[in-house]
Amino acid sequence: MRTEKKSSIKNSATRLILIGLLVLIQTGWMIFLMMKLNTYSTAITLLLTFIAMFIALKIFGTHVNAAQKMPWLIVITAVPFFGICIYLLFGRSIVTKGVRRSFNNIETNVLTLLKQDKGIIDDIASKDKGVANQCRYISNTARYPVYSNTDVKYYPTTDVSFEAQLVELEKAEHFIFMEYHAIEDAESFARLKHILENKAQSGVEVRIFYDDLGSIFFLNKEFIKQMRQKGIQCRVFNPLKVIVNMFMNNRDHRKITVIDGKVGFTGGYNLADEYFNITHPYGYWKDTGIKLQGDAVKSLTASFLTMWNAIEHTDNDYNKYLDATDGTYKAVMKDCYVQPYSDNPLGQDRIGEDVYLNILKNAKDYVYINTPYLIIDNEMITALTAAAKSGVDVRIVTPAISDSALVHEMTRSYYETLILAGVKIYEYTPGMVHAKTFIADDRSAVVGTINLDYRSLYLHFECGVWMCDTPAIADMKAEYLSELERSAPITEELCLQ
Repeated sequence: MRTEKKSSIKNSATRLILIGLLVLIQTGWMIFLMMKLNTYSTAITLLLTFIAMFIALKIFGTHVNAAQKMPWLIVITAVPFFGICIYLLFGRSIVTKGVRRSFNNIETNVLTLLKQDKGIIDDIASKDKGVANQCRYISNTARYPVYSNTDVKYYPTTDVSFEAQLVELEKAEHFIFMEYHAIEDAESFARLKHILENKAQSGVEVRIFYDDLGSIFFLNKEFIKQMRQKGIQCRVFNPLKVIVNMFMNNRDHRKITVIDGKVGFTGGYNLADEYFNITHPYGYWKDTGIKLQGDAVKSLTASFLTMWNAIEHTDNDYNKYLDATDGTYKAVMKDCYVQPYSDNPLGQDRIGEDVYLNILKNAKDYVYINTPYLIIDNEMITALTAAAKSGVDVRIVTPAISDSALVHEMTRSYYETLILAGVKIYEYTPGMVHAKTFIADDRSAVVGTINLDYRSLYLHFECGVWMCDTPAIADMKAEYLSELERSAPITEELCLQ
C-alpha cells in the first residue's frame, strides 16, 4: 500500500472520529439539559409531556410511510424527554428545509426541460397497460420521460463495464460528467484519472462529483486541489461537519457517467479497487453496469446537473448539455423502451421503492432480484410475499460474505418470513453481491443504485434505469441464472438454526 494512501486513511479516520465525538457531545449536552429541566419542577415535567404528545400527533399526521413514523412515535411516547431531544436534533424537517428548497428549485428548472413523448407511452399501453402504468408513474411523479430511441448494453461484471467506460471516455469531445458515491484514488481510478486529465488539457469540460462520507476512507482534501490543478472541476456532496445536522444522514449514492450527452453509464459499482476485484476484502465482488446510447442519456445528464447545481448553482444554460444528443443518433434496437430516473429523500414520494413495488404487483411469471442488503418495510414484505403466494416465482440473491456483519445479520432476519411465503432466497457463495437489479417476465428490468434497505429507499439520493423489451433483459436473466449456480439456497431449516 502506498505511503500517501496510509496517510489518507489515517487522516480520514481521525476526521470521522472527531466529528462523531463532537456530535455525540452536542447530543449528550442537550439531553443532559432536558433531564435537568425535567427534574426541576412538576410544571416543567408536564410541559415536556405535553410537547411530546404534540410532536407525536404531528408526526402521526404526516403523509409519510409508517416505517418512518413508528420509530419516532415509540421513542417520544416511551421516553418523552429523551425522545424530544433526539427528534429536535435529528428528526425535524426544518433542518433540511433550505436544502429541500434549493434542490427542488434546481430539479424543477432542469426536469422541466425534459419532455415526454406521449406517443411512446401509448405504444407501450397497446402492448401491456400494466407496463405503461409504470412508465406513467415515473414520468408523472419523478418527471423523467420514457424513451424509445436508445440502445442498451448490460455488463454482468464490473471489469467489463469499466473497460467499456474507459473506451467511451477516450472518445469525449465536449464534456464528461461523473457522479459517484465513492472514489478511491488508487489503481483502478488511476487509469480513469489519466484519461480525464488528458481530456481536460485538450479542452473537454470535465466534472467530478463525489459523496464525502462514501469517500472518506479513500480520499483526503488534497484530491479536490489536485483535480482542479489538472483543469478538472471537482465538488464534494454534503461534507461532514461538527455541527449536528439531520442532512448529514442523507448521502449521494448515485453512480453516473455522462459523455458528451450521447453515452451514459450507471450501475452498482463505485470507482474503488474492491469493486473491480483488485483487492478482495469480501471475497469476489459481484456487481453490474449498464451503458446507454441515445435519447435516454438526457435523463442521466439532467440527474447530474441537478445535484451539481443544488450544491452550488453555477449553470445558467442547461440546454447546451441536455440537447447535446442533437437528435442524430439512431438506435439499432427497435420497439425498446428505456427510462432512467432518480430518487431523493427530500420529497414525499419514494420513487425507488414504488418502481420495485410496481414490478412485483404487475409480475405474472417471475421476478428475479439482486440486492446486497435486505432490510425492508412492511409494504415491501407484503408485495414480495403476495407475489410469491400468487404463484409468481420470486427469487432474491444476497451475499454470503457481506461488507457489513451487522447489516448481514439484519438481512438474514428477514429470510424466514419471506421463505415461509414462498420467496426463494439464495446467498452468493463466492463473496459480495453488490448488484441492484430487478428482472420480471422477460419484459422489464431495473439496473441502478437502489438497494432493498431503509437507507437507499428513504434516505439516499439514488438513480436507476427501468427498461422494457430490450435485448439486455435476456442477458440479465442469463447472468442471473448463472449466478444462482454459484449460490446456496436458504431453507426454512437453516433459518431456524
